[in-house]
Amino acid sequence: MDLTIDAVYAARALLRDLLPPTPMWSYPLVDQVARTFVLVKHENTQPVGAFKVRGGLTLLAGMPPEDRARGIVTWSTGNHAQSLAYAGQVFGVKCTVAMPAGTPQSKADAVEGWGARAVRTGDSLEDAERYARQHAAETGARLISPGDTPELLAGVGTLYLEVLEARPDLDAIVVPVGSGTGAAAACLVASALAPRCSVIAVQSGASPAAHDSWRAGTLVERPNRTTAAGLATGRGFALPQAVMRDRLADFLLVSDEQITEARRLMAGAAHTLAEGAGAAALAGVLANPSLFSGRRVAVVCTGGNADPTETATLSQP
Repeated sequence: MDLTIDAVYAARALLRDLLPPTPMWSYPLVDQVARTFVLVKHENTQPVGAFKVRGGLTLLAGMPPEDRARGIVTWSTGNHAQSLAYAGQVFGVKCTVAMPAGTPQSKADAVEGWGARAVRTGDSLEDAERYARQHAAETGARLISPGDTPELLAGVGTLYLEVLEARPDLDAIVVPVGSGTGAAAACLVASALAPRCSVIAVQSGASPAAHDSWRAGTLVERPNRTTAAGLATGRGFALPQAVMRDRLADFLLVSDEQITEARRLMAGAAHTLAEGAGAAALAGVLANPSLFSGRRVAVVCTGGNADPTETATLSQP
């Protein structure tokens, strides 16, 4: 696939009968705390509770029947896994997901609820990736990288078509980053539709691999310690980094504690249960008032799949 704006429009055509557009709202109390105008793009309303479903459906919708028959395998701690599991159910494709053994049971249950097979193995995403690669080699299933699969990125780009077609006057779009497909897709779409709109990425400082890769201009590995599962990657991915390289305006780091504070604000002022990654963009805005003050900003709530531990922190001071 040539990763251009045309690929994003093609993905939208594939998704037209599969997913409706998601809402985007502003909330006065969020604006008051952020000291600027903020629109929240609610990808938490997707059928799997997260934006990645756009990529999974795009991938399988465009996959030849002979490839579908081989099945697919990937590695993930949650939302990417659910995306492919859901798409597998829609298109009748066998899906296997490798997850670290410590992944909450609720996330494995969610994957299997869509008819996929969840295999909990090893202590890290790297271990899960090794299992997925071995499974692909042994069975012929197509190996799907969470970050380096162009169809996933093109599908994610459809959400930014929705954002910028609705609000072409935006000054900035702020996007949380794990593998980086969301921020890369935003860069691709903004470059074509709204070149004056800045795309700004946000990652947890406890898992800064994508941030440090972008800053260094080369792929690096870093400790992966964030509690926000959607941001938990220990290395940079080549495809999103290549797209972000010259198009991303800035890349911010926030603490897990700042993400938790943003989750509390989302719950109280925007009526939204956000997982850690889903509140990271807002955390970036709140932590950098001088960067965003007086600007029209969209933040992407990428997901609402908060696990019980995350939910419990909402009531703590």
